[in-house]
Amino acid sequence: MCSHGHSHNCASEHIPEAAGDDVYRYDMVSYIDLERVTTLNESVDGAGKKVFKVMEHRDDKDEYVESDCDHELLFNIPFTGHVRLSGLSIIGDEDGSHPAKIRLFKDREAMAFDDCSIEADQEIDLKQDPRGLVDYPLKASKFANIHHLTILVSANFGEDETKVYYIGLRGEFQHEFRQRVAIATYESRAQLKDHKNEIPDAVARNVF
Repeated sequence: MCSHGHSHNCASEHIPEAAGDDVYRYDMVSYIDLERVTTLNESVDGAGKKVFKVMEHRDDKDEYVESDCDHELLFNIPFTGHVRLSGLSIIGDEDGSHPAKIRLFKDREAMAFDDCSIEADQEIDLKQDPRGLVDYPLKASKFANIHHLTILVSANFGEDETKVYYIGLRGEFQHEFRQRVAIATYESRAQLKDHKNEIPDAVARNVF
């Protein structure tokens, strides 16, 4: 087993709420910038981003991520704009490889394992949930307006490696990044200005 060279803060919350099929909608995958998702300690490069599936494919066991040299996985998840996250769901295997504890960090891009020694924005003890029926609510005060989420799987139920089939996020899209909005506004104004400039020219030609 390898060491990532960091310490753990074991304070955590146990706040799962049992949910029936499709009581919650985990539709935020459409707002994840999947091309930029990175997963540290994955045994197969690029496998981590494949667990962010549409909800209807959450039972698909063909695509998954498995940790490499120990039980930890670290997901860096950028969004395409600002979002409000209100809950999540995690599906693992029906054995000790299922994640048992996660630590969440907001708006800290490109985190490495050594960065995770800081206080997390939320820590959650998980249940073994191979069907994705447990919903884990997120703190409204912490995740109301974020652009990046980091998920550290810090423990599983006893195996050397951790396996994850699905991570679903629920919430709402808030707004696009201000820079993109500013560019769009600038371009719109530029086009309007060009159009306005054409009017006097046309009038001038008609008058003279």
